[in-house]
Amino acid sequence: MHKNDETVFYPQDEMNTFLLPVTLGCSYNRCAFCSMYKGNKYSEVPFTTIETQLMNGEPYTDRVFLTGADPLTSGFSRMVRLLEMIQRHLPYCACVASYASVKSIAKYSVEELSILHDKGLRLLYIGFETGRDDILNKMHKGHTVESAIKQAKKLNEARLQFNSIIMYGIAGEGESIANGVATAEMINRFATKKVITMSLIPFVDTELNNMVAKGEFIPAGRGERLKEIKALLEHLKPREPLLFDTTHPTNIIRIKGYLPQDKNKLIAQVEKNFQN
Repeated sequence: MHKNDETVFYPQDEMNTFLLPVTLGCSYNRCAFCSMYKGNKYSEVPFTTIETQLMNGEPYTDRVFLTGADPLTSGFSRMVRLLEMIQRHLPYCACVASYASVKSIAKYSVEELSILHDKGLRLLYIGFETGRDDILNKMHKGHTVESAIKQAKKLNEARLQFNSIIMYGIAGEGESIANGVATAEMINRFATKKVITMSLIPFVDTELNNMVAKGEFIPAGRGERLKEIKALLEHLKPREPLLFDTTHPTNIIRIKGYLPQDKNKLIAQVEKNFQN
């Protein structure tokens, strides 16, 4: 869908959620693999516009998704005002969800995150991508593995749940299994509600696509990517049960199940695809 000539992106889990525009564009917009906000200038949606949207919303709305690349970049005081506005106009809303980045979460204290949770922010979708610093650096992700773990633990302390988005194939040819292991080891160090996988795609008009054209990055093949998913599953040892989900449209296989109880079943499903 479109708003002010800009495509509005949201997770597939939020397909039937009330979408509330909060920011436009991406304040960072430097990830080598991302084409979502190229050419769009970052800005914050005025509160008058946000309130009009809320006033026209269904009064019994129970879930809201804040649209924009990373609404938390707008800061604590703005987020508090926003959440209080949602509570006022949509009193039955039990969950406000949003995309967020490691970089934006770092600007908040545990106390501030806890306050946002208590005011209705109940779920974040965070792009961790990989558990390897060399790949994060190559893709200009803007955070390190240790900073990712630190911010994730901060969210755990604040009781603010989040889904972890990771990207297989992001390390390139010959590096997939090692990347799967490293990413699992990172996730094992914090509690996350869900692991959402995506398969790397070199989109047109991205730095990654230029790297591929120059031979500076060689994408991993399908077989190697399947082995990465298997390695990720084998090495994930969650502190609390989590949902493992590869149903995003970019994925080369579609599986979903809970860890640790469904681990063997999920691995078997991946292995069945090795012959296809």
